[in-house]
Amino acid sequence: MIRWRDPRAPLTAAAATGAAGFAAALLAGGPALVTGAVAGLLAALLAGASLLLASVQLAEHRAAAVGARWMGGGAFAWAAGAGVQSLAESSSIVVSFGDLLLLLGVVLMAGGALTAAGRALPGTAILRLVADSYLCAVSLFLIAWVIGLRHIYAQVDPAMFTFAMLPPMISLLVTCATVPPVVKGRSTSWSLALTGTGVLATTTIAGMAGAVARLSDSAPPTWSVMLAPVAFLLLAAAPWALRPAESEPASAGSIPGNLVAMVPPALVAVATCTLLVHLAGGRQAVPVSGVVVLAASAVLLLLVRLTVLAAANIRLRRLVSLGDRQLRELAESTGDVVLLCDYDGVVREIGAGVEVTYGYRPDQLIDGTIFDYIHPEDVPGLQRSLRAMVDDEGASPGTCMIACRVRASDGTWRPTESVATRHVSGDDLVLVTTRDVSDEEALRNQVAHLTFHDGITGLPNRAYFEERTREVLSGRTGHVAVIFLDLDGFTSVNDSVGHASGDHLLGQAARRLRGAVRPDDTLARWGGDEFAVLVETGGEAQLAVDLAERLLGAVSQEPFRVADRDVALTASVGVAFAEDDMPSGDLIRNADVAMARAKELGGRRVEVFAAQMHADVVRRLELAADLQRALIEHQFAIEYQPVVDLATSRVTAVEALVRWWRGSVFVPPDQFLGPAEDTGLIVPLSEWILRESCREVAAWRASSWDIGLSLNLSARQITAPRFVETVEEALAESGLPASALTLEVIEEMLVEDAEETIKRLSELRALGVRLAIDDFGTGYASLAFLRQLPVDMIKIDPSFVSGLGRDDTLTLLTRTIVRLGNDLGLIVVAEGIERPEQLELLREMGCTRGQGFLVARPMAARGVDSLMRTSLTV
Repeated sequence: MIRWRDPRAPLTAAAATGAAGFAAALLAGGPALVTGAVAGLLAALLAGASLLLASVQLAEHRAAAVGARWMGGGAFAWAAGAGVQSLAESSSIVVSFGDLLLLLGVVLMAGGALTAAGRALPGTAILRLVADSYLCAVSLFLIAWVIGLRHIYAQVDPAMFTFAMLPPMISLLVTCATVPPVVKGRSTSWSLALTGTGVLATTTIAGMAGAVARLSDSAPPTWSVMLAPVAFLLLAAAPWALRPAESEPASAGSIPGNLVAMVPPALVAVATCTLLVHLAGGRQAVPVSGVVVLAASAVLLLLVRLTVLAAANIRLRRLVSLGDRQLRELAESTGDVVLLCDYDGVVREIGAGVEVTYGYRPDQLIDGTIFDYIHPEDVPGLQRSLRAMVDDEGASPGTCMIACRVRASDGTWRPTESVATRHVSGDDLVLVTTRDVSDEEALRNQVAHLTFHDGITGLPNRAYFEERTREVLSGRTGHVAVIFLDLDGFTSVNDSVGHASGDHLLGQAARRLRGAVRPDDTLARWGGDEFAVLVETGGEAQLAVDLAERLLGAVSQEPFRVADRDVALTASVGVAFAEDDMPSGDLIRNADVAMARAKELGGRRVEVFAAQMHADVVRRLELAADLQRALIEHQFAIEYQPVVDLATSRVTAVEALVRWWRGSVFVPPDQFLGPAEDTGLIVPLSEWILRESCREVAAWRASSWDIGLSLNLSARQITAPRFVETVEEALAESGLPASALTLEVIEEMLVEDAEETIKRLSELRALGVRLAIDDFGTGYASLAFLRQLPVDMIKIDPSFVSGLGRDDTLTLLTRTIVRLGNDLGLIVVAEGIERPEQLELLREMGCTRGQGFLVARPMAARGVDSLMRTSLTV
């Protein structure tokens, strides 16, 4: 970076070397000339010093700093040239050393202006710039020639004229080369570059006026003398107005490049016309060969430039045409239809792909309107889109997306997606690329259908039903009900014939239910073997109950045909009615609770939801939570009910019964055993009872008391993993012999999942454990299982014993069971003995064992200990 110690030093040195001659020359030109020359010299020196100082301040802005240094050097060179030229004014020298210094200043200032404008031109651009500059300079010279230079040329020597005009012409050429790049500049120092260009223009005009004055031996005009001082003063102030910025936004004063490019041809045209008019007027007696050469060279150069531009234009058009063709080929290869139409929809050109996609030949559509093939509902939107492209003409980009339906030749409406773009030809045409999205639309519809419909039955699914229920409840005007239906025994169908056949049965059930509901009702598959119906009953609530009865009948009216067999099923149906401001979730829950209640009551029935049902469900949930906590906190206890020999009243065994004291409150077994079975807590509870009772009975047997233990088994306990291993471990830990343990199962458990149950019980029998059938005679085909399963004992249900002596039928049935057991060699135990006559009749029938309140009530382990110490009879 250049740093000046004293910016005024060059000015002082120049003034000292030629003060005398310079002063004499100034005095010879008159007061105006003296004032203008001094002002120009001082202004140039001031501008040079200001620019060099400013370049230091603009060090962070490299383009402005370098440009300011170049223009500062040019200003000093111009000032030196002006001083030297003033000395030569008194001699006969036409071109002096001062003119060379002036030209050097012009070149330096031109370079500074280009640098400050931030213009870096490639080689081809420089060639075009030189050609255009030459055209501009020659054109301006020819215009000046016709206006006045020809008269001066006629009065002086041609060589003197040429030498005198050469410096201003070179300056004009440099100025013409500088103006276009500067006016198109985008730098933040554009104003400095523009001021420098103004200095070039004013010094060129002043130089031309000075040359004319020297040739005509007269003083230059006063206005021409004052141009340079004013321009240099503006240049001196220009760099201090700059505000260097980090970015370089486009200058507000920049001129469009296409406008600048029109200047050289316009000047050539004006100059040519002016020259032709002058020559046609006959005022030129002798043709001037130099002027003709300049004019001819300008015209020839312009023709060359136009030829180059035409070739470039042709090349660009070919590239555009090639790009357009490649775009169409690409679109055709992807299956899209490409067409050109105007903003009124008239088809000008269309690709051959339209025949493959829509079945139309291209010649059928050309000159027709696209609106004839668009669905009437989609035409207004398409017209609005095209109208928007017309309104936005000139804006960028002119593109819009269009979705519409197009009529194919077979009359079907095809969904399409199109992209409309303003065509590059600029002929008010629109390039439209259309794609048939029928497959995508079908896939979307299929996905939407699968999202809200069941794949097995084709019915709406749970998500759709919940959303539909919310919609109906939000705008309901009458009664709204939800019906839940569950197929009774469907699980056994899957287990027996497989899940594929089970799905087939669900499809049959769905068709039956669809035929039973009304068209306005919403039937859905809720999940598994459950179905749901949303009913808008209007003002009659009974309609929902009647529909529930029809649904029940539709399921059970005839067997289903599955896997070449008939499967008879029933259903459990629950109905719930919506109340004011009831959420949809609560309504659906109530219907589910009512259905569960119908299933608990044996199925094949319709239950209408009552508030008590929900309360029962909540209580059961709370009870299940309390059961889990009771297991952890050891709130359970065991009581033992003696089993006696009816002939001797001797205690032969005890039956372990679980008791639950929740704090100080006794919870009856019938209230918690059901929830324990439903939740699976019966398994850990039964394991605890097994281990605890085995330990107690083993201790009593260790005291020389030959006593056995009876335990009831639940369905979940038998099917639990490692059930047999658990029994074996409990016997081993307690030391109780396997033959002392009797496990009781009810007849219902032998019917449901009979194969697995019999397998587990057989494994227990192999361990030596004794088996008993509890509640014998309640009607579950017990005699068949007596043959399949080797049992040791049958226990007569209390319902038979309660009728002894009062009901002849029950007495006969009891006698028959006792005789059957004795004939099979089984131990027969009568349960529920509460009256003396019952005891006497059982003894008379030959029943060997019995238990009940008359014989002995259940007691804690302490009571059994006392019984063992006092007497072994009751």
